[in-house]
Amino acid sequence: MSHMPQKKLSIVTCMDTRLTGFLEPALGIERGDAKIIKNAGNTVAGRDVIRSVAASIFALGVEEVMVIGHTNCGMANVDPEKLKSTMEERGIDPEEIAKVDIKEWIGAIDGEESNVIQVVEEIKSSPFIPDDVPIHGLIMDIESGELKVLLDDR
Repeated sequence: MSHMPQKKLSIVTCMDTRLTGFLEPALGIERGDAKIIKNAGNTVAGRDVIRSVAASIFALGVEEVMVIGHTNCGMANVDPEKLKSTMEERGIDPEEIAKVDIKEWIGAIDGEESNVIQVVEEIKSSPFIPDDVPIHGLIMDIESGELKVLLDDR
């Protein structure tokens, strides 16, 4: 099996464990079909997501990108102040915490659908992503597996 994505597809999605073995069948993809980039809340905070999408395009032949969020995302319910307290209780230096916008750093989002739309726009506006690569936005119902298209970039 090649390391190249057979469907020339890259997917940016959440790291939620409920998506494992659920997202791929809903999309009709199998092992080897797509590069799947997962992180908390499927956000673009920092450089890693854009870097990974760009690598999938330029080094691995990806021709299409999907950003797929899901309902009932845990990152939509993060309380930044509680998170800071928990981090400090576990020994994280408050000075280190103060160096970052904790809400952005952890990947907290204000809403699942609005987050997908924002991430699509951030990827599309990156100077490292070619204009001819379609970037789609979808949301998955975490209970039923139904996919809803929010942005279709065709």
